[in-house]
Amino acid sequence: MAQGSSVGESGLPLPRFVSLKSDRVNVRVGPSREYNIAWTFVHTGLPVEIINEFENWRQIRDWEGKQGWVFRSLLSGRRTALVTPWEKSDRTPLRARSRSDADIVAELDPFVLTTVSECAGGWCKVSGENYEGWLDQTRLFGVYPDELIDD
Repeated sequence: MAQGSSVGESGLPLPRFVSLKSDRVNVRVGPSREYNIAWTFVHTGLPVEIINEFENWRQIRDWEGKQGWVFRSLLSGRRTALVTPWEKSDRTPLRARSRSDADIVAELDPFVLTTVSECAGGWCKVSGENYEGWLDQTRLFGVYPDELIDD
């Protein structure tokens, strides 16, 4: 849970990270279908941060800081993360264990979407189609610094 968090109408903490359940998610300027669509996500599994709740609507923030409202059924509690979306080219070492001196098993490019199964001690266990290992938690959008996640 994030520092300074509170509890939303759902009884779940605010803010919190979730992922998109669909490959087409409309983000609206307000919490109802009466509001205009601000933009549409077109990729399943992207992490977003829920920052507010109103009835069945969730105000979300993406990795760029853009905010809008999404109907709650389009969101999933499955934890995912983007590897360093704020960087253009630096690759992030994926390690065999949760230590900075562990063997590097791969290097992940910015914007790689990964599944997060565990975070502890500043490291997250992540996996994708052709890889599994540990990443420095600060290199991910989709988890809070020092957040503990136990699969």
